[in-house]
Amino acid sequence: MLTLRSGSLAWAAEGAPLAATTAGKISGVVEDGVNVFKSVPYGGDTARTRFKAPVAPAPWKGVLECASFATMAPQLSSAAASGVQRSSSGVPGAPPDRGAQSEDCLRLNLWTSGLRDGKKRPVLVYFHGGAYNNGTVNSDLYDGRRLARRGDVVVVTVNHRLNAFGYLYLGDLAPEYAQSGNAGQLDLVLALKWVKENIAEFGGDPARVLIFGQSGGGAKCAALMATPVAKGLFHRVMTMSGQQIKGASIEIASGRAKAVLAKMGVVPGKNLAVQLNALTMEQIQEGTRAVSADWLPVVDGVVLPRNPFDPDASALSENVPMILGNVHDETPVGGRGVELTWETAAAVLDAAVHEYLGPYTAEQVVAKFREIHPDYSPAQVDTAAATAFRAWPGQRWEAERRAANAVSQRHTWVYQMNFAGASGRAVHTIDIPFMFDNVAMAEGLIGSAPEQLAAANALAATMSQMLVRYARTGDPNDDSVDARMPRWPTYDLKDRSTMIWERMPHVEKDPRGAERVFAEKAHYHQAGTPLP
Repeated sequence: MLTLRSGSLAWAAEGAPLAATTAGKISGVVEDGVNVFKSVPYGGDTARTRFKAPVAPAPWKGVLECASFATMAPQLSSAAASGVQRSSSGVPGAPPDRGAQSEDCLRLNLWTSGLRDGKKRPVLVYFHGGAYNNGTVNSDLYDGRRLARRGDVVVVTVNHRLNAFGYLYLGDLAPEYAQSGNAGQLDLVLALKWVKENIAEFGGDPARVLIFGQSGGGAKCAALMATPVAKGLFHRVMTMSGQQIKGASIEIASGRAKAVLAKMGVVPGKNLAVQLNALTMEQIQEGTRAVSADWLPVVDGVVLPRNPFDPDASALSENVPMILGNVHDETPVGGRGVELTWETAAAVLDAAVHEYLGPYTAEQVVAKFREIHPDYSPAQVDTAAATAFRAWPGQRWEAERRAANAVSQRHTWVYQMNFAGASGRAVHTIDIPFMFDNVAMAEGLIGSAPEQLAAANALAATMSQMLVRYARTGDPNDDSVDARMPRWPTYDLKDRSTMIWERMPHVEKDPRGAERVFAEKAHYHQAGTPLP
């Protein structure tokens, strides 16, 4: 069969799966009995809608070959922008990212066991991390085959605009750019609309869509929960070490935009659009990189009318079930050949998280955490403290504010990942391969010893099965499916019941409670957002 590949004709493999989307027909590949489609266009080339809301892809004739990763969004970091083969998620030993950086990046990947069979499978839609600056789902780390086979679900992973391309606020300079501060979020909305309109072709149920993401991907989920145009496009949420209490204010976003435009040599005025459209992708990247790494959704009163979780959890999504998770050692301190001692612990901690310590000195924090954990080493104390003050509060606040609402409390669950990987810690990103059941893709993070891999794969089976169950029913519990997983109570302000993911999963009430009480006196502030 003659197909289109990157604008040219090519022969599709014999027996390649075919599907019809609203923009045209596509072909994929079959891997391990799963139909796989990669880099499927869900939106048009954003070079033509630069700093504006995305549009649907232009229809094509014939069959578009979608058998390999094609493009990813322009990246902020110079390492990522250089094309160096690496994992933008930062997972040690993970498969590298693939695909060229391009503004024509509104592509998604899809795995399904059935086509046009009317089975109405749950749909799991994943947003990648990398904050709002970098990242892509073009990596085998996010391969959806094992999830699709484990639970007979449809898995979708999404690329979208990042950094200034997706979050440069120009709304106070020209009305045509009123939505520019949330263009990246509108890409995700467009992807979810594509799912709603097309997923039945791939055997999926548009009424059972789970969105989930790690780090920045989780933050994007949280922001969508307060975004009116996203309402009804998703029906469950899971955030993994990612939260968005506030968005950037117009004041902060406008100041950042003016600095970026100056670096790009753009002068605000009547010909603003002409100047912006004349820039190359690389010029925008360089100007962006020179100014800021604090790119966030903007509370613009147009796309995002309020802060997602401040002063409370948005009522817009109070009926949507939500799982919130973090890992035990989110913010490692020390390491890299530097041996921490009790004499240096306070200085190293202060250098790492000074702005988050509030009324405390680093010396006071180290002393308190030594009291809480008398068996901890200096590095363990610093890591626990940095996590409690910098990485954990946002997730905790979101859970607490969901729990304070009687409607949302009934379907809110919290987990903590304690499984120690190759470093001896449960570090940021370690839950990704467990949720995707792709332990083999992350041995550098998890470890390669046979006993360690056996334990990891057993836990991955439990965690990924939980994810499938949650996508299917909106509740992670089902005692008949997995005897290894205990009953998971919803989160409330009295017990603070938390699922602990480790070799033998169990539930704890208020884990790290002493840390929580002590750290609460320092009012958490997310970088790039207004001060409390």
